[in-house]
Parts: sequence; structure tokens; C-alpha cells
Amino acid sequence: MYVREIREPRASPVENGIPLYGTWTQAFENTDLLGINRPYKWPLPGWITDGRIKEWETFAVQEEHFFLYAVLFNAKYYRSAQVFLYEKETKNLVRFVKFLPFTGWQLPRNLANASIESRSYGFFFRIHGWLDANSVQVDLNIKAAKKRPALTVQLTYDMDRETVIPMVVSLPFAERRCLCAYKAVTPVRGDIVFGGRHVSLDPAKTTGVFQDFKGFYPYRMASVWCTGTGFDSAGRRIGFSLAENQARETFKNNENALWVDGKLTPLPPVRITMPGGTESGWVIQDMEGMVDMTFTPEKPAKIATNLIITRFSYDTPLGYFNGMLLNSKGEQISIRNMWGIGEKLSIRV
Repeated sequence: MYVREIREPRASPVENGIPLYGTWTQAFENTDLLGINRPYKWPLPGWITDGRIKEWETFAVQEEHFFLYAVLFNAKYYRSAQVFLYEKETKNLVRFVKFLPFTGWQLPRNLANASIESRSYGFFFRIHGWLDANSVQVDLNIKAAKKRPALTVQLTYDMDRETVIPMVVSLPFAERRCLCAYKAVTPVRGDIVFGGRHVSLDPAKTTGVFQDFKGFYPYRMASVWCTGTGFDSAGRRIGFSLAENQARETFKNNENALWVDGKLTPLPPVRITMPGGTESGWVIQDMEGMVDMTFTPEKPAKIATNLIITRFSYDTPLGYFNGMLLNSKGEQISIRNMWGIGEKLSIRV
């Protein structure tokens, strides 16, 4: 069975100007990748090197009736925000997308106690990474539009160190260019207000996936993710995050993981195929017999733009997963109609 080494905690993924690669279960104190000595072959000014680092955070929250997903992305040349709220019974999707030219904020370099706030017309968000207090807090406020009701969201991810084990990775793209990711599956409490409705999130029934990414992604970036959460027949909280990206040495360094009641199982590299395209069935499998699932999109969503200086294509269908995952104890975890999201991202910037 696949086993990945869990390394001793480090303060930073960069030591003496050289990036470290591996998997940890404790967040870095500082993820400033500008500390890498000459990440490119030629010496470049700091502002150009910084412009090559892409960063984003994602927030997935799910309970019996609703699925909420938010992405805040900073490509340095532009920023984008996307928020989805899906009502499972009515199949109604509230969707918000906003692009802002140029950079105006950077995501925090640590999650211990750092925050970011952004305001623009009709949109406000605040993120407070507060691992020192065992939480990550998110506030979103989106004004109503002609075809979309106002949406207000307040979330608190419970990062209790006794019950939640995160996965932290640093993966190589090149000899001195890497990506760093933090992922955790946790109970979530909070409130969602939209269209005159108020939904209070019960942490006993609500599960969230919080993910933070920073990296020297290639000029032509291509990645696919599958993320799902729910409860199994025994009432255990299940969550998984699987990806196929451009990192090297993926057998020992990848970002795939399964959580069962907060306990982490690192998973092997996977292959994600879409024989009929992104809006039909996806197949997610590995070579170690630990991942065998399908993803059935129910609500397609896509954004695409093609300008002279950049190309952006982002498919984010909502749907459900079926199949099985194997945890570190060799137990087969049955996945039955578990809700989640598939993401296929292609960027040239």
C-alpha cells in the first residue's frame, strides 16, 4: 500500500535560499517564496520574480441542503473572485464572478495570525487565517444584481489541532521553483443569508475544505482538481482533495489526501480523465488500488477569456462522486453520491 513520508515541521519551505520538498502536517510559519535564490536561470528583478508567483485560496462548505464554494485568485497581473451557492433540492445556483485588473492585495504569507481584506464595487471579502486560535474565518458580502440576490456569508473553520490534521506540501516544478499548499477538512459553523433566507450552519452537520496555494506555476498552467465532502454510513466525516498538476516526482510529492474524522491519509498520484469532456463523467484512478471513483457533473459552470497577454479557462462543474478510497489502515471507504466540485484550470499568464 502507498505510504508517503511525513517530515518534521519546518518554519519555511525555503532554507538557505533552496526550496524544500515533501509533506508535513503543520503549517509553515512563513511561505514567502521570494526567499528562493535565483528560481530562474537568469537573475531577474524582484518585481518580475514576484509577478511569476500565483496564489489563491478556496473555501468549500457543504451541509444537507446547500453547497458553497468560493475561490479568491491572485495572478499578480489580475485578480479574480468566484462564489457559488447551490441549493440541492431546487438545483438553483447563485453565482458571482468578478475580475479586477492588476494586483491590489496579496494573500497572507502565514496562517498563524494574518488577515486580508478587499473591497470593490458590490463585493467585500475578509479572510483571517488564525491557526493560533484554531480557526480560519471568512466573510463575504455581495450586493444584489438583476438576476442574482444579495449574498452574505460568515464562516469559521474549526482547526482544532487535536481533531484536525492538515496536509502541507511543497512540490517541485523545477530545480528551484515550487508550489506550496495547505489543505484541511474541518467542521464549519456560520451563517448564510441570501434572497431573504437565513441559513445557520450546524458544525455537527457541516463540513468544509480550506485550501491555500502559492507557487511558481508555469507560464502555461494546467491543473485538474476533484474535491468532495460528506458523511459515510457510520456517520464519520469524510473529505478528499485529489489533483493532477505539473509537479515533478509525483509519487513521493503530490497534494492528494483523504480525511476520515480529521485523520489524514496521503494518497498516491492520480489520473483524472474526461472521455466525454468536462460536462460528462470524470474518472479518477491511481496505480496503487487506493483511488477508484467517478465524478458526475450536475451543474456545469465555465469562465473563459482570451486576450493578447493572457488566456484563462476555468471549468467548475458541481456534482457527485461515487466509488471508493482506501485509508492508511487499509480500510475501504465507500463513496456514495458524495457532493463536491471538479475543477479544470488552464491559464497562460
